[in-house]
Amino acid sequence: MDFELDGKTALVTGASSQGLGRAIARALAAEGVQLCVAARRRELLDQLAEEITTAGGRKPHVVAVDMLQEGGPGQLANQALAALGRIDILMNCAGGGGGKFSIDTPEEAWAREMMFNFTMVRQLTLAVVPGMIQHRWGRIVSLSGKSESPGGSMHGATAPKAALHGFSKGLSSDVGKHGVTVNCIAPGKILSEQIRRKHTEAERQAYADQEIPVRRFGKPEELAALAVFLASSQAAYITGTVIPVDGGLRRYPF
Repeated sequence: MDFELDGKTALVTGASSQGLGRAIARALAAEGVQLCVAARRRELLDQLAEEITTAGGRKPHVVAVDMLQEGGPGQLANQALAALGRIDILMNCAGGGGGKFSIDTPEEAWAREMMFNFTMVRQLTLAVVPGMIQHRWGRIVSLSGKSESPGGSMHGATAPKAALHGFSKGLSSDVGKHGVTVNCIAPGKILSEQIRRKHTEAERQAYADQEIPVRRFGKPEELAALAVFLASSQAAYITGTVIPVDGGLRRYPF
């Protein structure tokens, strides 16, 4: 299948970790996309750029940025636009889980989770979407998560992820007529730098055997394949969706 991505441009955030952002960047580069990759850790971004060029892809533009700083998303959008000329594809891969919260969790922690998992994504998205509307083509894909709380308890990232789903659905209604699609991918247990650091292989397998129908954690490349498809011309009729990639972990049909 020809994804018709050769010559397109993409901004990929959260690209320095050994996980989803990095896998998505590599997969897009393999399709001929010119990238701007962004994250906080410059040395890991430089390594990614070298990996992509060694594999035959176009050399990515690298932007080291902390989007939690005031004005960070807008600055990133401006730098990416200056480097690429236009932004056809936005892959929002920065974010993370805040762990279990309670009724006693400080307000500052709630505010940081909302900023990290929703506000900065919204700000960056709204900074780049006018250019997509102008060119009458664009793809916005955001990595999100489950809207329901795991284990029935409060989780710091649950509310921001639900907000991201609602924002993305609303935005998709506004920009669809301009050839711009907006979708979310909800990862399940995907092997990443963070998961490998927190859980041993034995712990991961025990969890998979009990909770995941396919009996294993996912590979970043498996999620990246969906991200590339959603970025392609072949997915022009898919918008306003939240698509799980979780090996069947999610227990609810809708």
